[in-house]
Amino acid sequence: MRLFAAVLPPDDIADELAAQAAGLRALPGADALRWTARSGWHFTLAFYGEVDDVLLPRLSARLERAAHRGAPFPLAVRGGGQFGHGRALWAGAAGDVPALRLLADRAEAAGRKAGVEMGEHRRYTAHLTLARSRDAVDVRPCVEALKAFEGRAWTVEELVLVRSRLPASGVPGEQPRYEPVGRWALGGAG
Repeated sequence: MRLFAAVLPPDDIADELAAQAAGLRALPGADALRWTARSGWHFTLAFYGEVDDVLLPRLSARLERAAHRGAPFPLAVRGGGQFGHGRALWAGAAGDVPALRLLADRAEAAGRKAGVEMGEHRRYTAHLTLARSRDAVDVRPCVEALKAFEGRAWTVEELVLVRSRLPASGVPGEQPRYEPVGRWALGGAG
């Protein structure tokens, strides 16, 4: 199954970001993007790709340890940027970003120690993908509009292992489906 570790924004934070994203959709170039469904918004910590079912118990145990090693921390959605000349438009993070980065490092290490083929390590960039494109798109108006955005802070209290089901129908605009398959409280609370 296709898996990744993530931090999920609570509903009220997603509502706030959805209002911002609605304004972005009216900007020049925005119609060339495939906008991510609100239900799919997340801060990816580590992408595992296709993971054999036999590794899932080991990965889950490692992620549980990773979560227990860190305390809850404040986070907010703030600003944004792009990857790949407009191939991905994203919202950034504010608050205790070093704690988020440490949690990402621990989630990546959990995958490696569980035997998941992780590929090469990349420096973590905290981001929540808002839209994508197969082609280069000029998203500068959207990035500029995101500069002033700062959402309310919330306390990140859990690490979530998410299963990603890619669209199979071929219907234009169909979104991947995400389902949590494991949740662990940070600091071992709860």
